[in-house]
Amino acid sequence: MLTALKNYATPPSPLARRLSVQSLLFASGDGAFLAGSAVFFTLVVGLSLAEVGIGLTIAAVASFIVAVPMGKLVDRFGPKRMWTLSASIHGVLFLAWPFIDSFPEYVALAVVMEVAGTLGGAAHGAYVIDILPPAERVESRAYLYSALNVGFSIGAFLGAGAIAFGTDVLRWAPVVSALLFLLNALAIPRLPDASHDVRSSEPRVKPEGIPAIRNRSWIAVTFFTGVMWTNQVLLHTVIPVWLVTETDAPKVLVAVLFGTNTVMCIVLPRLASRGIRNVETALRAVRLSTLFFVLTCLVTLATHETTGWLTIVLFFLGHIVLTWAELFLSASGWTLEVELMDPRRRGDYQGVSELGGTLGRFWAPAAYGFLAMEWGALGWLTIAAIVVVAAAGLHKSAHAGRRFLEQHVPADVLADARASDPEHVDVAVSQEPLPMEPDAPLPESTGDLHR
Repeated sequence: MLTALKNYATPPSPLARRLSVQSLLFASGDGAFLAGSAVFFTLVVGLSLAEVGIGLTIAAVASFIVAVPMGKLVDRFGPKRMWTLSASIHGVLFLAWPFIDSFPEYVALAVVMEVAGTLGGAAHGAYVIDILPPAERVESRAYLYSALNVGFSIGAFLGAGAIAFGTDVLRWAPVVSALLFLLNALAIPRLPDASHDVRSSEPRVKPEGIPAIRNRSWIAVTFFTGVMWTNQVLLHTVIPVWLVTETDAPKVLVAVLFGTNTVMCIVLPRLASRGIRNVETALRAVRLSTLFFVLTCLVTLATHETTGWLTIVLFFLGHIVLTWAELFLSASGWTLEVELMDPRRRGDYQGVSELGGTLGRFWAPAAYGFLAMEWGALGWLTIAAIVVVAAAGLHKSAHAGRRFLEQHVPADVLADARASDPEHVDVAVSQEPLPMEPDAPLPESTGDLHR
């Protein structure tokens, strides 16, 4: 028993262990600031809640605009270098927060940090896919997801501690985040070079292949995935508000439910990712995620009519089910990401992924809040129906995306990206890529959407 638990908690490889340290540093630094950011902006910087919201919206728009160009930078200069640059910029910018005391300065700093974060997200995603052997990508990324949640938990503890000591301590709390990001920036270059980081004597040229923005199936995949990731809107916004305003459950239960989600996201990602190795198994995980999302909606709407301990039990059940929806969606995304990207343009595809994902989820807080609070049971059923439609669209676009790659990417390039499936490799290497009829059966494949 103890041996099995030890093996489960051990990283799949030394490389996965090193990458998990990077995830831990990133999440601890980011979480330490995010946990107290609202209090920091209002009490230290002196902003109103409306000004904080406006600034965050402007920063999000800036991130949306630069998503594709940042992905192209990753392909041109290499993911590890751009990841290092992003972490360095973040570290320096965190040092500026204690000296910000006006709304224009806040907006300017928030925009630059969001742009740097977009670059870092595209670079980190491209690097991890590039460097991990195909056979261990999913399991390793599940481990990184656990490390990320541990880091955010540590960061939240540090941020809460800064708030507890008052505004004088809180003013200088960003220095902790700065040190963690700069430490990360120093550690990233010590990681091994990925294939797209290797320099040659030849000048860098534009990557081969069709730009990701012209791959409509990939845009559709990322859009529908973004819609499915609105499970986080239920988790962080709609269900807590519903609990407080529409049920007799104690308000402190919100914190307990968040703790349940955090623990599950630390312990269970590797378990949820088992057996997911290709598009078909990834889509099976999508179906499971959809089922759990729908069950969450049904369980939560029932709490409107229950009282006492039954309400509390139903909220726990709903949060557990919703977390499984999150875990299965994460695991499916890690595989679809590799299977449906052109391996020669991973940074470009990461940038377009951010674009499509944002379009898929930016509307959800307002829409889901209105549906649940104003329409009641019909609203919750509508929310469930939205995700069911998104899952159906994801299935169709994933198959279309695989056909797109098989028509436009050389077989040996795809074989290298899918090397965890020997049968697929033998077929891919021994044949020239053939155009596929729209209704032709799809061959099996393997592979590796979310930091």
